[in-house]
Amino acid sequence: MGMLNPLSLTRHLPLNVRRRLEPLLELVGVLRSVRSPGAMTAMLPSIGRGFVLRQGRQAGPTRMVSGHSAHFDWTYRHDFPEMRDLYRRAKQNQWDAEVALSWDTDVDPLNPEVPLLPRDFFPLDDLPARLTLTVEEERRFGHSVTAWMLSQFLHGEQGALFAAAQVTESVPWLDGKLYGSTQVVDEGRHVEVFHRYLEQKLNKLYTVNDNLFTIIDALMNDPRWDMKFLGMQIMIEGLALGAFGTLYRMTREPLLRDLLRYVIQDEARHVHYGVLALRQHISTALTERERREREDWAFEIALLMRNRFMAHEVYEEWFEGTLSRAQWNDLVLAAPGLQEFRNVMFARLMPNLRYIGLLSDRIKGRYEEAGLLRYAAGADATRLSGNQLIHELDTQAGQVA
Repeated sequence: MGMLNPLSLTRHLPLNVRRRLEPLLELVGVLRSVRSPGAMTAMLPSIGRGFVLRQGRQAGPTRMVSGHSAHFDWTYRHDFPEMRDLYRRAKQNQWDAEVALSWDTDVDPLNPEVPLLPRDFFPLDDLPARLTLTVEEERRFGHSVTAWMLSQFLHGEQGALFAAAQVTESVPWLDGKLYGSTQVVDEGRHVEVFHRYLEQKLNKLYTVNDNLFTIIDALMNDPRWDMKFLGMQIMIEGLALGAFGTLYRMTREPLLRDLLRYVIQDEARHVHYGVLALRQHISTALTERERREREDWAFEIALLMRNRFMAHEVYEEWFEGTLSRAQWNDLVLAAPGLQEFRNVMFARLMPNLRYIGLLSDRIKGRYEEAGLLRYAAGADATRLSGNQLIHELDTQAGQVA
């Protein structure tokens, strides 16, 4: 007999109780996959704020305390030529969202001739007959899914903006600080464009996902610059790069495609910056115990990020009370578009973990059990520029002659 799904035990509980209990039961399932007590313990305060207190869903701003140190170099040594080159490239490739993007483009989220997403991205054919949607409802559902994804991108970019500012203060290399200053500008621009698109074109903004809030909270509160780098530059930015690419390839809405093309080129540099810094730091400045701690932590974050794209906020809007959370999870896991999202995201992440030295033999078995190790053999960020990624995506979409 298979193991009983804990979510099945909640189906007779009142809806308001299930709404609080079911995310916690899913979280327990994730944490059971984490075998490092240290990694789990380090995340518990953020898990409490994200999943128990659900601070990301509260009205008003969230206050997070960070105890990192700023690193000044009064000699201004240029001792990291690869980062210096990234800094030059970043300066040359700055763009102004007001000028570069055609904001006068008419965007109708319900227009089937210019779909935000293809219908088979999240097919609803497997819904129970009593929940079958009309054609108009399917279009509104597609609008909701797109707005939800872009909302999570926006929230992640805000976290990246703050993390980039902190890392710029605390990295030990002048060349890294100079490059970091350009990333702060990039991330501010990304917050600007995603928010403007959601507000002016889709007219819909979703709250931050509990998984993403927990990760951002953990990064903001960690005083170690390399952990901020690992969480934001490698994990969140790396996975986002894959997600942006998938949406860029699938959407036919021209303004959204242009927006994503610019963002992808920036993000490729950001991840490149992260792998350069962490490969050197991990190989030269950490003890074996510290390296293992970061290896375990990266695995835990990978599991949380995998659950980030379950779209439970869309479920709560459309089907909560009429479809069980377990049934919704099955639909999400089977949806071709979201399957591709996960595939591409981890195809971007896993090679970078390998490159920086956080995919040793001791951890590979856990990634194998989670179904993620198969993505590790691809090209790392040092071998994929933004232009290369865009050309690859355009070729896949059949838009390159």
